[in-house]
Amino acid sequence: MPKLFVPTPQSDLPKFDLIAACAFGLEAVVKRELAALNIEATIGESGRVHFRGDHETICLANLWLRTADRVLIRIAEFPAPDFDALFDTIKELNWSEILPADAAFPVTGRSVKSQLTSVPAVQRTVKRAIVDALQRDHNTTTLPETGAEQKIDIALLKDTATLTMDTTGRSLHRRGYRTDISAAPLKETLAAAMVLLSFWRAGKPLIDPFCGSGTIPIEAARIGRNMAPGLIRDFAAESWPSFPDEIWQSAREAAKSAELPALEERIIGSDVDYRVLRAARDNAARAGVADDIHFQDASMENVTSKRRFGCLITNPPYGRRISGRNVYTGQENRDWELDELYRSIPEVLRHLPTWSHYFLTAYPMFEKTMGRQADRRRKLYNGRIECTYYQFHGPKPLVESTVKATDDSDENEANVKVAVKPKAKPYVHAVGSAAFGHLDDKALHQADLFKARLTNRARHLRKWPTKRGITCFRLYERDVPEIPLVVDRYENYLHITEYERPHERDPSQHASWLELMAKTAGETLEIPQENVYMKTRARQRGSTQHEKVDQQRTEYIINEGGLKFLINPSDYVDTGFFLDHRVTRQMVRDASEKKSFLNLFAYTGSFSVYAAAGGARRTTTVDLSKNYLAWAQRNMKLNGFVGEEHRYIAADVTQFIGEHQPGEMYDVVLLDPPTFSNSKRTEEDWNVQTDCVPLLNQLMPLVRKGGIVFFSNNFRRFKFAPESVPATQIHEISKQTVPEDFRNKRIHRCWRIVK
Repeated sequence: MPKLFVPTPQSDLPKFDLIAACAFGLEAVVKRELAALNIEATIGESGRVHFRGDHETICLANLWLRTADRVLIRIAEFPAPDFDALFDTIKELNWSEILPADAAFPVTGRSVKSQLTSVPAVQRTVKRAIVDALQRDHNTTTLPETGAEQKIDIALLKDTATLTMDTTGRSLHRRGYRTDISAAPLKETLAAAMVLLSFWRAGKPLIDPFCGSGTIPIEAARIGRNMAPGLIRDFAAESWPSFPDEIWQSAREAAKSAELPALEERIIGSDVDYRVLRAARDNAARAGVADDIHFQDASMENVTSKRRFGCLITNPPYGRRISGRNVYTGQENRDWELDELYRSIPEVLRHLPTWSHYFLTAYPMFEKTMGRQADRRRKLYNGRIECTYYQFHGPKPLVESTVKATDDSDENEANVKVAVKPKAKPYVHAVGSAAFGHLDDKALHQADLFKARLTNRARHLRKWPTKRGITCFRLYERDVPEIPLVVDRYENYLHITEYERPHERDPSQHASWLELMAKTAGETLEIPQENVYMKTRARQRGSTQHEKVDQQRTEYIINEGGLKFLINPSDYVDTGFFLDHRVTRQMVRDASEKKSFLNLFAYTGSFSVYAAAGGARRTTTVDLSKNYLAWAQRNMKLNGFVGEEHRYIAADVTQFIGEHQPGEMYDVVLLDPPTFSNSKRTEEDWNVQTDCVPLLNQLMPLVRKGGIVFFSNNFRRFKFAPESVPATQIHEISKQTVPEDFRNKRIHRCWRIVK
């Protein structure tokens, strides 16, 4: 026997068995929404929440459910192992109580794990059975289908048929305000679920840094103002003759009167695409919440807030491709850009330490990139893309007050603890660790160790500027193993380099740790914090090499040996001036009087400046980089060395030597090659171990008899056999050339080669 769910009379209005259909994973949210409407519900199969009610219940559910897709009337549920059983059971129903004679009743269908696999055949069978039943029950031979549309759906699951009628029409996610959308919009129902699953409440800060066409901020604003999501749209059941018009009118009026005034705290939505922001503003205006949201053109890395407690809720891009293109931008997807974006997120979140953070993404290894597991996670679907909703909870507030906290209390009022202190000024304490960037006592202890070591070193070197004239020197070089930093002082500036080492901190904690160390160094050495520059030198692997790290173009003039040099502490891993070559530079200066000097792999030309200062009659500065060569020329000009006797050649060193003019000879040569280089402007990669000896042998014919070559490199495992360069005297002078302020005596290797 079929299980029938046709309307049953009770009081003045019939009762219906109803289903709120929703996306997988949102069943519990829909159930809570129904409970808020005083409607008792139970969760059924995936994507189905069951409840009973009358016409008014259907009106309320359609108007107020934010996370459901449709409200369905369940007509019957019965076994359907074959087409005969399907046809006969449906025909037996009293369809005159369900559909009027002129109703338009299209039939949709689905079949999952059923013997009736042909959905079109199932639809035709159901349609034919309903037609026969309507002709019988209405005693008519014609069914014009000119009346209101009442869509019927047949769903087969494991040979069990469920027959429903759709009261909604267009899906409930179609609120009516969004006509401008981005390339891959987030459904309004899913956006509302993200907000409802968070700790956010009206009056608290909320930021969406990837807002796109504004769906999350708009849904949050409408939730905060208690605006019925279906108020500005219509529904299929409104046109049904069996539904009294006054019920819909009364429900809409009640919903309108329930709206709350504008939010006290405006929601922030940001994006880097000004076009989608324009669409977001238009959507917000149609949704009636334009004054509740501030949309701004900004990237994720610029997210910040002065408010103590709030929520960051967002749906960042995750690079799933449609025809090889990013579903959000429509552009060709570039995975490395996404990787870089996700790696930058923990650095941003640590600046909101008492906030809670929520991300819906399909990006693989998201938690690994964040450096920690989420406090909660929920599988959800954005369209057909399987995603996870990651929830990172910030600390709970402890409100010290005789009254309930209203301003800086936590997002979830249920989480607020109230400590009664008569006559005390209300104040909110954060109880618990930050979601991102929290530092423990071990980090504070390391900061104390770092401070003590810096204080000791600064005391040891305090007389260098006045007694020796040395104003730029190394202060700290991984002296404490657990603090793998190098601190160089360039007069009134600090350049701190972190060397990549294993540690137990997650990315945001590590960023906070580096910030703590930079602050400690600045305060200990009495250097303004804006003059402290922190860099990270990752271990080079394979064919990687160090790249430019910033675009600030910060430059300062420093002094060494009575000469001036430009440094850039912001944009590169290095500053443009290597302190470990202080002694070698002086050797070049002493050897250059009235000599012809050649500087190969010249970098920023500091050796050329020293040679010119030593009285060199001619200098030739060679480097493949035009930027570095221009830097070298500026260093020379800064010290008054201008004129045709000083040449600057932008060329590959090997090519320069091979194409060198016959008869042109040099007395002093500085050769300081990189360990590895894979410049796009050269046909072959450079490797100092394999390529340097052949280069030296090519170079020697250009050196006069008695001429000196200073050969230096930074490859610790470099092996150099003196006999590999004939007709020369070779002496390693590494110990003499490494300055005493360097703890690492193998910072470079250096040889003096005399032809």
